[in-house]
Amino acid sequence: MYLGDEAWPDLESYFESESLALVPVGSTEQHGPHLPEATDHLIAEALAREAAERTGYLCTPTVTVGVSPHHRQFHGTMWVDPPAFRTYMESLTRNLTYHGIDRVIFVNAHGGNVTHLREVGRRLHEDGTAYAIEWMWDESIPELVRELFSVPGPHGGPKETAMIMHIAGELVHDDRVESARDGGLVEWGRDTGRHFGARTFYDAIDNTENGVLGDQTDATPEAGEQLFEAATEQLCQLCDWLAGQEFEALLPAEHV
Repeated sequence: MYLGDEAWPDLESYFESESLALVPVGSTEQHGPHLPEATDHLIAEALAREAAERTGYLCTPTVTVGVSPHHRQFHGTMWVDPPAFRTYMESLTRNLTYHGIDRVIFVNAHGGNVTHLREVGRRLHEDGTAYAIEWMWDESIPELVRELFSVPGPHGGPKETAMIMHIAGELVHDDRVESARDGGLVEWGRDTGRHFGARTFYDAIDNTENGVLGDQTDATPEAGEQLFEAATEQLCQLCDWLAGQEFEALLPAEHV
């Protein structure tokens, strides 16, 4: 069920019987010369709405701008400051609790949002308002990602390219995939941009001229479909698990 499609009287029965909501969260930022700036929020919304369709749980409208200042040098990237993002997401979630939602899954597709969504969840958990957790699609299927791609890349790489080829193939510039690889950073590892144990970069452009990491030439629509189906299945199982928990069991433990 997609909240934005429903008239308010028709949502009453959902809030009477269910207490879970999916909130898709992404970004609007550069994803190299071959992918749209909407990449992250397109993926988040597609997964959340598909899971909601399969399970019957509620999907809210998508949060399309996240924490992305590290991509600011590239044309069109949008972002909000971390404190503003955390305040907004906390307020949005508290709004859902007003209608009876007490557990929320942030269906996230942008790495820059992770720590901030977890902090929002911690605050809501700490005061017993709601149990809100962050779910990152590619982290739910790491073995499949490694099986499909020799160099997955954490940003604008083959996994995101394949997903967009599947979800919105018309937005992929197929003629730029090779130049995306050649103008970016293919090999990314734990030591990239580090000196003597310190992380010495702040922005994506410090490591990659065109903003992408990994080998995009590995991407295919078929691989994207595999990723989408596997991640959706993981999300559906998470929904059912969370909905089946007693809320009291999700609350913070008592002081020893």
